[in-house]
Amino acid sequence: MINRNFTQTAPELHLISTSPMDIPKLLSVSLAALPYLDYIHVRDKQLTAKDQLEVIQRMLESGIPLGKIVVNDRLDVALATRAANLHLAGHSLPVDAARPLAGGIRLGRSVHSVEEAVKAAADGADYCLFGHVYDSSSKPGLPGRGLAMLTATANACPVPVMAIGGIHPEQTGEIIRCGAQGIAVITGLFQAPDPAEEAYAYRKAMQAAWLERR
Repeated sequence: MINRNFTQTAPELHLISTSPMDIPKLLSVSLAALPYLDYIHVRDKQLTAKDQLEVIQRMLESGIPLGKIVVNDRLDVALATRAANLHLAGHSLPVDAARPLAGGIRLGRSVHSVEEAVKAAADGADYCLFGHVYDSSSKPGLPGRGLAMLTATANACPVPVMAIGGIHPEQTGEIIRCGAQGIAVITGLFQAPDPAEEAYAYRKAMQAAWLERR
């Protein structure tokens, strides 16, 4: 059954943490770009539950709102921190196993095809993160899945689809026009000389394309 408790009213900008985790860098980039970010994902497969909990506590202490923090993979950490957001990867619990335990948590799922997105939505995901769209340094040697597959996924999926993978501000408009309802970035902000200025550029491009769609 599709969960429709969360409605999409504006395009979303997600920041995904780097791996291996660099907490000072995560905090500095997140705080600089915070006015333009909707969500910040704490993602590193090497982190233990205790480590992830400590990162989230550091984020909260630095002034990042809990509502903007997305716990990646670990349902136990999400419950322990009373998180508002949990994102499940391919190796995580299945959505239909996590959904009954997640209560009112906004639940996302990483997908790589139309079929995966449709199934995730049917199993209770509130949004899907599709990627990687373009060639990405995070996925060396793997070609991007392209705009046609993103469009097909967004058209078929009954919950919002976010896009990830090699997205720069100048490509953001076409991503939104393909039907995506947001984007997620890693190096686009972590390697930016001015993360706040770069986040603003993403936000401005998203908003312009979003208004064209309405």
